[in-house]
Amino acid sequence: MKAIAFNLLAWVMLPIMDGFAKYLSSDLPVLQITWARYFFTVLFTLPIMFFLFRKSLVWTDKPKLQFIRGLILLTANICFFYAISVISLAKALTLAFVAPLIVTAFSPIFLGEKVGFRRWFAVIIGFIGSLVVIRPGFVEINLASISALGTGVMYGFYLIITRKLSTSDNPLLTLLLTGVVGAVIISTVMPFVWVKPNLNQWSMMAAIGIFACIGHLFLILSLKYADASKLAPFSYFEIITNIIIGYYFFSDFPDNWTFLGLFIIVLSGIYISRREILAKKVK
Repeated sequence: MKAIAFNLLAWVMLPIMDGFAKYLSSDLPVLQITWARYFFTVLFTLPIMFFLFRKSLVWTDKPKLQFIRGLILLTANICFFYAISVISLAKALTLAFVAPLIVTAFSPIFLGEKVGFRRWFAVIIGFIGSLVVIRPGFVEINLASISALGTGVMYGFYLIITRKLSTSDNPLLTLLLTGVVGAVIISTVMPFVWVKPNLNQWSMMAAIGIFACIGHLFLILSLKYADASKLAPFSYFEIITNIIIGYYFFSDFPDNWTFLGLFIIVLSGIYISRREILAKKVK
């Protein structure tokens, strides 16, 4: 029960971060908002790590893989923040939910895992769900929708690398290195895009980092009490918080096509998760 509670709390906190990012995107560049997400996350995470989890911070045996993981997540964050600056939070997140489908599709190549016919069929159905949301040929496809879909693709590869690292590196170290890599890379472009924030904007930029930090810490705590595969279906709870924030603060509410696509993608993702759990039991 603790695992579920911590996991659900994480999916309440992280959409709040997205809400602040969307609000700021009307006045600040997306890259600057992404920088704030990394800078303040590292700023708040470092003291917690060193005071509470110092013994767990043993240096990685796979620094190149950690760097690639950090770079991929940074790219995913830039894509997502750009997407929500143009389209609704719910639509962007729905398209990003293809990440578990990407993991299933590429796990035979990168992880050596066997994927049966049923899971392949679920992947195909999930991608059909994303097409329902975008509706190519029926509505004009914009860069924001493609960017949101790209977020899911990048996040899928991020999850694959996370699985590879989980057998060798402590998850707390992985979290810290991912933040540091992103913060260092995105800081190099800040002099070219920086817009001076006012006090209110500074506070919101800091809030993005705070909620990102709290959200990821809740995720780590949830994984102490249950396997990631068992908790995976609860990640879809994020859409509920997302819809609430989008409706009350931005007057955005998903249309029927987005709801239909969301239903198809979520159903596919949950089915894949259940099949993975059954496959592990057989082993």
